[in-house]
Amino acid sequence: MKPNTVGRVGGKDRHAGQFSHYAALDTGLVQGALILTLDGEMPVEFLSVGDKLITRDSGIAKIKHLQRSTRKVRRIALAAGSLGHTRPERDATLAGDQMVLIRDWRARALFHTERALVAARTLVDGEFITDLGEVETTLVQIFCDGPHILYADGLELGTADAARARGTVLHAA
Repeated sequence: MKPNTVGRVGGKDRHAGQFSHYAALDTGLVQGALILTLDGEMPVEFLSVGDKLITRDSGIAKIKHLQRSTRKVRRIALAAGSLGHTRPERDATLAGDQMVLIRDWRARALFHTERALVAARTLVDGEFITDLGEVETTLVQIFCDGPHILYADGLELGTADAARARGTVLHAA
């Protein structure tokens, strides 16, 4: 996976570090997701506070807080290549409210913009991207110094606080 960087999703975030608001959303990376770190790809469940992640919007971000929870969440399955040639690189499963960056014809066709940060559940097409219903799932929510776009399983995904940045247009650097 070759990371590309663009301008920052949001500015200074006075709410960074206040995490309880996001627990109600079905956000977070599903256990087993491979996330791109400075040390290479690593399963999300092995991440620790202080680890450095490669991000699309700022290059590198340090993990400030991790929140793990096991609960019933809506799960969305994405077939390999369903969002482009290598996106995702392999079959992937996401939480329904997990924010996904799309930046191709899909963004133009569905959201009338060049790029869109949208919940995975909005991409369900019933064929390549399917709704698996509510499933008991272990999620890992990642919080850095603000919302970031991370690389996981060949997808560009928002950190847990990226839900607040929904609809924000990313600007090329």
